[in-house]
Amino acid sequence: MRFAPLHRAKTHGRLRAMRTPGWKQALLAVPVALSIAAFVPACDSGGGTGGGKSANIKAGEMPANGTWNGVYFNPQYGNLHLVETGGSVAGKWKRTDGSAWGELNGPVTGNVFHFEWTEHKIGLVGPSATSKGKGYFVYKRPPGDNIDDALDGEWGLQNDEAGNKWDCVKQRHVQPDLKSIGGVAESTGPSKDWK
Repeated sequence: MRFAPLHRAKTHGRLRAMRTPGWKQALLAVPVALSIAAFVPACDSGGGTGGGKSANIKAGEMPANGTWNGVYFNPQYGNLHLVETGGSVAGKWKRTDGSAWGELNGPVTGNVFHFEWTEHKIGLVGPSATSKGKGYFVYKRPPGDNIDDALDGEWGLQNDEAGNKWDCVKQRHVQPDLKSIGGVAESTGPSKDWK
């Protein structure tokens, strides 16, 4: 199989002249740049300066004798301890698999709690060890007798407040203890004087 030789321009020992775009190419570039500039802000996923996804939730009244104080269980996120102080709630949780613990806080209006959260992955260091975002819970009492109160909610990353379900069932007769979760108290192995 033979290949035809490549045609080489004669340069007479000098570099070839660079081709400069003409007015036709410049005229075409303007609408392309404008369409890109209009499209990019629509792609903001909440991590930039945009507002992120917000939950369109209207606050209602708390059920009779309902209180945010308590421990709420979710099979993935474990026990969520919530403590209400004035018009705000603070809370902490530890995942059921022990892989992470987190903290949240924010204002309460009636049966709606909007919060900012931070989750710390146990055993990891660096930028991927911590995740942050926003979310909300709606306090509900299902119909019927002898039914446990529940939280219906969502969480999102960065500026997003929605996108991932987080529902919990309130545990009866269990008092919240924020100090029991997270921080430096997490033990992942023997201490230096384990002899």
